Amino acid sequence: MIVFEVPAGELVHELNRQAAEAGITDAAIVSLIGAADSFTVSTMPEGDALKDTITTYDLPGEMTGTGEIRNGVVHLHVVMGVEGDRAIAGHLHEASIGTHFARAYVIPAG
Repeated sequence: MIVFEVPAGELVHELNRQAAEAGITDAAIVSLIGAADSFTVSTMPEGDALKDTITTYDLPGEMTGTGEIRNGVVHLHVVMGVEGDRAIAGHLHEASIGTHFARAYVIPAG
């Protein structure tokens, strides 16, 4: 298992960069933990599973998730805990890390 840590920056970009630097093109991201200052997720509209509804949240969120690295590209699904004990879930497009941190626990394939 490899641990990628992102103390600051855009999470998806940093994980793609760190995976490439480590020579990892395919892997399971078995755990993602941390907190983001803002984030963008997407979900599918009820009437069309081929479309994405992308929403950016300019608020902090406690983050948990899983995903994969496929052909060198990070793909994450997350649940973000936000104020009021609410959860926002979906495909993570980007997350700004700065106040806290993020760590991805990765198992390379093959």
